[in-house]
Amino acid sequence: MLFLRRRPSPRARHCSPLLSALHRLAMSSSAAPSPPSTSAAAEYHCRTKHSLTAGYARGPGRLDWANQPNPFLRFPPAPEISLPNPPPALSSAVPYPSLFHSPPPPPQPLTVDSLSALLFHSLALSAWKSAGPSTWSLRVNPSSGNLHPTEAHLAFLLPQEPGRLAIAHYAPRDHLLEVRASAPIRDFSAILPAPATAVLVLSSVFWREAWKYGERALRYCNHDVGHALAAVALAAAALGWDARLLDGLSDEDLARLVGVHNGSPDAPQRLPDGVVSGKAPWVERQHPDCAVLLFPAGSEPEVDYDRMREALRGLDAMEWVGEANRLSKHHVVWDVIYRTADQVKKHSPASGEQFSMLPWHRSPALSEGLYKELTVQEVVRTRRSAVDMDGVHVMGIDTFYQILLHCLPSGEVGPGERQGPQNAMPFRVLSWDAEVHAALFVHRVSGLPKGLYFLLRNEEHFDALRSAMRHDFEWVRPEGCPDGLPLYRLMKGDCQRLAMQISCFQDIASHGCFSLGMIARFDPVLHENGEWMYPRLFWETGVLGQVLYLEAHAIGISATGIGCYFDDAVHEILGLKDLKFQSLYHFTVGAPVLDKRIMSLPAYPGPGIDA
Repeated sequence: MLFLRRRPSPRARHCSPLLSALHRLAMSSSAAPSPPSTSAAAEYHCRTKHSLTAGYARGPGRLDWANQPNPFLRFPPAPEISLPNPPPALSSAVPYPSLFHSPPPPPQPLTVDSLSALLFHSLALSAWKSAGPSTWSLRVNPSSGNLHPTEAHLAFLLPQEPGRLAIAHYAPRDHLLEVRASAPIRDFSAILPAPATAVLVLSSVFWREAWKYGERALRYCNHDVGHALAAVALAAAALGWDARLLDGLSDEDLARLVGVHNGSPDAPQRLPDGVVSGKAPWVERQHPDCAVLLFPAGSEPEVDYDRMREALRGLDAMEWVGEANRLSKHHVVWDVIYRTADQVKKHSPASGEQFSMLPWHRSPALSEGLYKELTVQEVVRTRRSAVDMDGVHVMGIDTFYQILLHCLPSGEVGPGERQGPQNAMPFRVLSWDAEVHAALFVHRVSGLPKGLYFLLRNEEHFDALRSAMRHDFEWVRPEGCPDGLPLYRLMKGDCQRLAMQISCFQDIASHGCFSLGMIARFDPVLHENGEWMYPRLFWETGVLGQVLYLEAHAIGISATGIGCYFDDAVHEILGLKDLKFQSLYHFTVGAPVLDKRIMSLPAYPGPGIDA
């Protein structure tokens, strides 16, 4: 994902008076500042905005390459379970479009091979890259700056000892599991409620992102959690498994599954007031994010959160094997990251909170012929983040509409039904109704006028959005737009220059076929649910971004996430004046320009592979 800052190319021109006025407004030094924050989450969010006039959010200013964090966490001498790579074919190949349009295939049993397939197609390395003296790895799940703060852990029954529960850390560099704890399952059966296959837990090492991005890093870590959630949900679906957040667990419960319940012994009694540089190994600790239950598609696991929480308390007495390797010799403590992460924790879920699954919904299909003949596994492992786009490629309108149809959380809905509940792939991994929409800058789509469009992903928000946004927007359905696709044109005109400038002057935002800003219902969500929804809004943007990545690669082009944008300039363009709605993530889709100086190497050694 791109987080660069490039100066503009002056060649793009506006084609409407309204666009010209919006350009002047967004670029104006008199643009309205963010309103006063009303919560810890909102305070952090406003503090970490990039601004055309006030400058970028606080960051390191330069990169301390000598202390770049190690992207690979290990726990020697924990026992290892080697996973076959590539994993053997467990069933017939799953064509990529069928993931959205057809029910999941028959479920695979839990074996070393199926665990390998799950991780190989979601969180593993996808390639090594080399240019001059530098070599770096890529992964199936994208990450801001390719820094990969996200770690994964699995709770499952040991295939060779089905009577024992194992908790293992996934090590992507070597594609293996490090078993950090195990115990008889009879004592912890509530952690794996029948007919569950496994529990997968994601955690973040904030320091990996903060090393480069400073205070804004907490946002990017949560983007990455969302990408990983979608990657896991899609890889699970190819195995005939469903995936759903265990959102009735608190952060303290999750810490027990990650083995960090007792915290870091070298953590300070209180956080410093300000940025501190020096040796602070505690910043390398994992922050537990979420747990996902994996289970056979079509089944209904018997989750009892009260029993599960009680069983998790029993993990405190387990012996944890292995010590984490150090990631850096020197650290910078961005205090606001750790303070905010603590303030947005989910501390005590409501008693009696229920686990529920929505029925599976297919996504609308225009034509499967729009896609390359690729399997799910091929698409996810060949996904790459574009670093430049050609500014020439034109996308067909049917392709554009099909991509947006796959971005709908409810999939295909019947008469009288609305988009909102997240029961289509991969959004069904999330446990709340959709809160994120997309403001689209359409540059090169044949048969569709250039301009600013809006994809409404929860139709319950229509009136609130229309009231909050500019009153001179059109809100017109494009001619030929498929039934069931809540897409609206806000205004016609060439938006290339505007899209580039608000995305920190990055040309890639204007050189694709379209770019977009993800607009979330913000302050009302925090007040209705709690501040623990703040990271979850970013998770939802990451899930949506992962769909855009895979859709682009499945049709033969590329995409990239853009985390660097001028927050309130985006809001000025849309007419948003307060914190009811906020832009949380940008994205662009188009034909990539490949750098032929970079050599690609296999992700893992193996028979017949000469790296």
